[in-house]
Amino acid sequence: MNRNKNSGPFPGVSRREAIRRGLIVAGGLMLADNLSFRAFAAAAPARAKAVIQLWMWGGPSHLDTFDPKPGAGNDYCGPFKNPIETNVPGFKICELLPLLAKQADKYSIIRSMTHGNNGHETAAYITQTGRMPGGQLVYPCIGAVVSLLKGYDAGYKGLIPPYIVMTEPLGRFSPNGFLSERYQPFVTGGNPAQTPFAVEGVVAPGITEQRQRDRRELLHQLNTLGRAMPKDAELEASAMAEQQAYDMILGDGAKVFDLSQEKPELRDHYGRTKFGQSCLVARRLVEHGVPFVTINSPGWDTHKENFQAMRRLLPDLDKGMSALLQDLSERGLLDSTIIWWSGEFGRTPKIQWEEPWNGGRGHWGKVFSAVVAGGGFKGGHVVGASDATGEDVKERPVYPVDLIGSMYELLGIDGNAELPNPYGLNTRVMPTSDEGVKSAGLLKEIMPS
Repeated sequence: MNRNKNSGPFPGVSRREAIRRGLIVAGGLMLADNLSFRAFAAAAPARAKAVIQLWMWGGPSHLDTFDPKPGAGNDYCGPFKNPIETNVPGFKICELLPLLAKQADKYSIIRSMTHGNNGHETAAYITQTGRMPGGQLVYPCIGAVVSLLKGYDAGYKGLIPPYIVMTEPLGRFSPNGFLSERYQPFVTGGNPAQTPFAVEGVVAPGITEQRQRDRRELLHQLNTLGRAMPKDAELEASAMAEQQAYDMILGDGAKVFDLSQEKPELRDHYGRTKFGQSCLVARRLVEHGVPFVTINSPGWDTHKENFQAMRRLLPDLDKGMSALLQDLSERGLLDSTIIWWSGEFGRTPKIQWEEPWNGGRGHWGKVFSAVVAGGGFKGGHVVGASDATGEDVKERPVYPVDLIGSMYELLGIDGNAELPNPYGLNTRVMPTSDEGVKSAGLLKEIMPS
């Protein structure tokens, strides 16, 4: 998808705002400005306060994760012929997910996700926005919408931006769509499994904390204009922006990303890998009040040697995701935090054994799986079903808009609320009936009655 460069419905900024933004850029941060959009219609009371999105970039195989098909034969299930029981009777998942099997009472599996699109960019757009591509507007993804409606414009006061992506950009489309750049996610970069976790714009490579403090002191010594005009409103605004920036670099904001504050045993429990430690950072972020966190996990585009890749990826997923569920639950955070596991589509159920694929799987948007937990979603359930070979939806199709709309409802976001756009069009959080978006209804089966 092409990125929309329009800065949003407020193209003009004051000199004060220019000063503030200049300081923010200089500090390498994405901090809030003082612009605010119009008030939105009230929604039902929120059950969830935050979302942690576990995004399996490239599209994970549903048959090799949460919808095993051992009865379909070797050409479909390959070497994964022995799915394991979970702590929910009659509920089986891939044998390489034993830790998640012990946590099945905390999550529900949707085995009938569908949109029919097999292109990475377009499928990612559909799955994360609920809209179909190709219209006049590029819509924002759910993370950007939450950043708008549950972030700064809802009174969010945190130093850390309300939409965080770890550790790589999503890359498949513009996450903020037609919303202004203010609602782009803050992408951390770095690797939380390393010490320190070098968050871009927070930890400067090769510069110690003391050197950062010395630079700040030198800046203050050179600020003769500020001392000469101590009551100037614009300079006061600049000083406030600088304070926020350094609080992020050297203060409480930076501490959220500092995993050395966690017990080594807990870090081991999550797994000392990029994904595992990202899950731990995500828990710290939502505990700190950040409303939307995405962990972008690459490597799931397994056209070649799918099963070799699964043997690497699934134990890492198993350890990190199961630890996240347990940790959130023990801290009393799971009831207010939605966990959403998905990719943009599934993989071809029939294995491509021939050269050059050597047991690979292609793209498959006709049916795939997603997992949800927490924030009001019930655990221990299966929604929908694929057919005997995992090639089609057998019962209860679930379209991306159904899942996204269900999360909005749990977050207390009004689906009819207006989204500001640069063209003055009537754009809503959820698509209206005349947009032609397929829907089979919200996930009431696993939502509070």
